[in-house]
Amino acid sequence: MSELTTIARPYAKAAFDYAVEQKIIAGWQEMLVFAAQVAQNPDIKNLMSGAVAPESLAEIFNKICGEQLDQHGQNFVKVLAENKRLQALPDIAELFSEFKAEFDKEIEADVTSATELNAKQQADISAALEKRLARKVKLNCSVDPTLIAGVKIKAGDTVIDGSVKSKLNRLTDALQA
Repeated sequence: MSELTTIARPYAKAAFDYAVEQKIIAGWQEMLVFAAQVAQNPDIKNLMSGAVAPESLAEIFNKICGEQLDQHGQNFVKVLAENKRLQALPDIAELFSEFKAEFDKEIEADVTSATELNAKQQADISAALEKRLARKVKLNCSVDPTLIAGVKIKAGDTVIDGSVKSKLNRLTDALQA
């Protein structure tokens, strides 16, 4: 995330709380992701950094988004524009997604292995992580032959390094100490 995370957090939290209250979390997530993509457009970035009045900027932004934003989404954009926070939309969308994952008790886990994992290995890792983290786990698997053997797992703040490379590094450090 960028330096705008601190600025984005209260807006993302407010949007998420509203979405939970109205039971429209998925809809808000879609709106925010779309608006974030619009905000990342180079022409829109130039417009946001220019001397355009906040009301005009919000109107232009909402016209570009069109039917993708409902009335509440458009109001959210107006508030962001009035407070000169439209550039934080990508971070707001990302934080909103994190809040949703937390709410849904889901987590993404990056699994790096020395060789490609088969379906059973992935299922076993997923089941073990779900039990340990008490969440539904979505695996993002990748291969890194430099690990020699084993796996390295990162899920949120949890890191499990069961690679041979890591064990050899720890052994080397212990022998040199």
